[in-house]
This record gives sequence, C-alpha cells and structure tokens, in this order.
Amino acid sequence: MGEFVRLEVEGGIGTIRLDRPPMNALNRQVQEEIRATATEATQRADVRSVIVYGGPKVFAAGADIKEMAGLSYSEMAERAVPLSQCFAAVAEIPKPTVAAVTGYALGGGFELALCCDRRIAGDNAKVGQPEILLGIIPGAGGTQRLARLIGPSKAKDIVYTGRFVEADEAVRIGMVDEVVPPDDVYQAARSWAGQFTSGPARALAAAKGAIDGGLDGDLASGLKLESHLFAALFATEDQKIGMQSFVDNGPGKANFVGK
Repeated sequence: MGEFVRLEVEGGIGTIRLDRPPMNALNRQVQEEIRATATEATQRADVRSVIVYGGPKVFAAGADIKEMAGLSYSEMAERAVPLSQCFAAVAEIPKPTVAAVTGYALGGGFELALCCDRRIAGDNAKVGQPEILLGIIPGAGGTQRLARLIGPSKAKDIVYTGRFVEADEAVRIGMVDEVVPPDDVYQAARSWAGQFTSGPARALAAAKGAIDGGLDGDLASGLKLESHLFAALFATEDQKIGMQSFVDNGPGKANFVGK
C-alpha cells in the first residue's frame, strides 16, 4: 500500500484509490504507486474486476506541474517512457476495469481514465487533455488512446484546443460511457464491475486481450489473435462448466470457478 494510492478489495472488486488531496495531482510517486497497485490487482486471484477512483470530489486534475516545470529535455526524455508505462500497467490489467470519474479528470487524470475499459462520470464532471495550454502534448497515452476511442478528428479537437469537456458532451462523443449524479458514481461503477466477480475469468481476460490486441494491428492479425485465444479457452475448466451447463440447463446459468 502506497502513501497516495492503495488497492481496496471487497466482494471480488478491487478499487485502486487515489488519495492525494486536494486534486490528486499525479507526481512521480503517485505514478509509481499506480503501477504497483495495478500489478497487485493483476496478480491477486481474489480481484476479479477493478475500479479506478479518485474519491467523491475529484478523479485527478492532471500531472504535478510544479514537479515538471523545471525539468530539462534530457531529464524528461528519461522519464517519459516510464511515465507511459505506469499508466499502461492499468490498461494491461487482464480483468474488466472501470474509471469512476468525479469532478475533474484532466490531462494525466483523463489519460488514466482512458486506460480503463469503461468510464462512468458524474454529471458535473469535466474531462479533457489541456496539455497544449502548457506548450506540450499529452504524454501518457492521451494522443493514442483518445484517438482510438473517439476517432482522430474529435481527438484532435480536444487535444488542439485543450478545452474542458462537460459531461453531457463527453458521453455524446464517447469520451465517457455513462453519466450519473455525482453521489452515485462509485456505486454505479461497483454495479458494473460486480457483473464479473463470478464470471469466467480466463475468458474475460481473453476477450480483453483480443479486443485490445486487435486494435494494435490490421484485421488479419487481429483475427489470428482471436483464433489463438479462442482455442486456448478449451483448456480451461470454465469452458467445460459453461458448455455443460448450457446443454443441461440452457444459457446463463453456469457457476464458473475462474480457472
């Protein structure tokens, strides 16, 4: 458990909780603690799905600019890849993940949310990539994940202008997937994540790997990846359980064991 980031586990759901008041600024220590908790969530068998949450007031308002401002090119050149890797550790969790976004999710904060499979936001949330206003660009996946999520044209508008996007527009263009009252954000995230706590863990991991991996290449490569992952699931207990349950009782009644 880190000073500013911790993994809380309850009922099969792991919550990666950011807690660096007042705005959860993402300094180097926070970034490394995010990496550590993401690795822990990946490795723990009792964690079947994951929520990333900044608390009831703010998700994360971005990088710690005071820490960055004085860095030279050579210093940032050494830190840029590790920064991206810290966030990638969340994207690589082989389990369903959801960002529970309250208040601001800007810059690095929204890049962290982009690493999740789903984003649920409060209706007062503001999201965006305002790095251009500092004379830089997103450096932890924002230019890549946002363009893949909403398309290059919309992503360029968000990145070029650096504007804050209100919740209603964010859900309309696909930056977030669901908008709820602010007080309901975490519970809505738990409701979504809770669907998977007794699901076929290896099949869910394969589905995530096929979708995410397929987006990195052409269709032919993606189809080969899908075929490989599909066939591999026939070595799992859950495949046997799921198919036998279907034969005996019809769909949706299997009691999976996650193996």
